[in-house]
Amino acid sequence: MSVHATTVLRDAGLRVTKQRVAVITALADAPHSGADAVLTRVRGEVGQVSTQAIYDVLHTLTGRGLVRRIQPAGSSARYELRVGDNHHHLVCRQCGAVADIDCAIETAPCLEAADLDRHAPGFVVDEAEVTFWGVCATCSSTEAQT
Repeated sequence: MSVHATTVLRDAGLRVTKQRVAVITALADAPHSGADAVLTRVRGEVGQVSTQAIYDVLHTLTGRGLVRRIQPAGSSARYELRVGDNHHHLVCRQCGAVADIDCAIETAPCLEAADLDRHAPGFVVDEAEVTFWGVCATCSSTEAQT
């Protein structure tokens, strides 16, 4: 059992279960995984576990701020352990690979909404999601070879 995952769960006031530890371990090993990929890794570690159990764990961990859920356009939700900082994502249009990229501004939110007071009086923006789209190096080199 991962000592780090156990500590993280206890510090968040959550009960330590094999499934929760396995989900955290799966996301540590493969950031930006979808629920199906997490399920496959968890089953490899703890044996039989239902798909719904994985979704429940991901929902709980996301709700407690231990996991971040992202959903690039046209993609299923993905999950990562990198939370509490101001980072964004690079997404490959061809293979769907996702990579983290630090925000140049460093403070949240990175963007200022134009005319916010006129469109949504009293609304306080605390986060902005930025996704950079393009083609990763692997896909670029494959494309150049064809």
